[in-house]
Amino acid sequence: MIWLGIESSCDETACAVLRDDPLEILSNPLYSQIKEHAVYGGVVPEVAARAHLEKITAITEEAIREAKISISDIDAIAFTRGPGLMGPLLVGASFARGLSRDLSIPAYGINHLEGHLSAAWLTEPDLEPPYLTLTVSGGHTELVLEEPGFKYTLLGRTRDDAAGEAFDKSGILLGLKYPAGSTIGRLAKGKNRKFYHFPRALKNEDNGEFSFSGLKTAVRRYTEVNSKEYIQANLGDITASLEDAIIDMLVSKTVWALKKTGMKTLIVGGGVSANGLLRERLGNYCKSNCIRLAFPSLYNSTDNGAMIAAAAIRRARAGLLPACSTEVKPWLPLAE
Repeated sequence: MIWLGIESSCDETACAVLRDDPLEILSNPLYSQIKEHAVYGGVVPEVAARAHLEKITAITEEAIREAKISISDIDAIAFTRGPGLMGPLLVGASFARGLSRDLSIPAYGINHLEGHLSAAWLTEPDLEPPYLTLTVSGGHTELVLEEPGFKYTLLGRTRDDAAGEAFDKSGILLGLKYPAGSTIGRLAKGKNRKFYHFPRALKNEDNGEFSFSGLKTAVRRYTEVNSKEYIQANLGDITASLEDAIIDMLVSKTVWALKKTGMKTLIVGGGVSANGLLRERLGNYCKSNCIRLAFPSLYNSTDNGAMIAAAAIRRARAGLLPACSTEVKPWLPLAE
């Protein structure tokens, strides 16, 4: 069976072709809208929706061409129905609905967060629940227990901003270009992580909740009391201290959840899962505590079509595909 996966929740227009049995990614191209949004210092929903409209047909054609198949070979479509931005979600859902009607094949709406967690399954297809999951991206930061049958239990999520947003917005305050997350990781490598102590909200509380808004405020105040010249001269150490604070919060809460649940498998998904320090520190903890740790590939850490198709394939194998519907939900939690 051949699946077409469509992802359009935010600022990546992505389509992928996957074959099931044996599982294989035949193609997975995407168009990133970084240039469109960099001038604004963040994602503008209307600009994102227009870019999806302009690119989705071309990216789908590219996916089919790279997969070396005909469009008539596609058996089913999986698209992101939420969470995400309303305009971009509507573009992807409308495109999937039209294509499914023309090809007389089903189209299934998939939870974007379930897609992120399924990206690790593409790398390690023998993964089976129960396990603890950490989703960490520009819009989401949460710890969820997944049990067989796609049963999700929320253990904690951010009370305000997501970790990815903390990276990007703090980076902009420090004079970096949007998106700043990967740049911070590059600048911080090998630098002094104890140069300055940024706050770690909720770190020592007995729960799985996160908070990053105070950290952004602390960075703003830091830039107000220090000159641009000083910040530029010490940018490596400052970004290392900032990265240390964000990753420290993510790791400490994840360790709390592992101890709370007793899980021996941890799956991480979302754009921030590509961060080297996060991979290193979670890797060290899991190795010393005999916990299996699964990350997606670096390419599949960001939003992509393969993760959406993968989530649909997982559900199809379990006989738990959602009803064919193109309704989108900008607020669609993985677990309550």
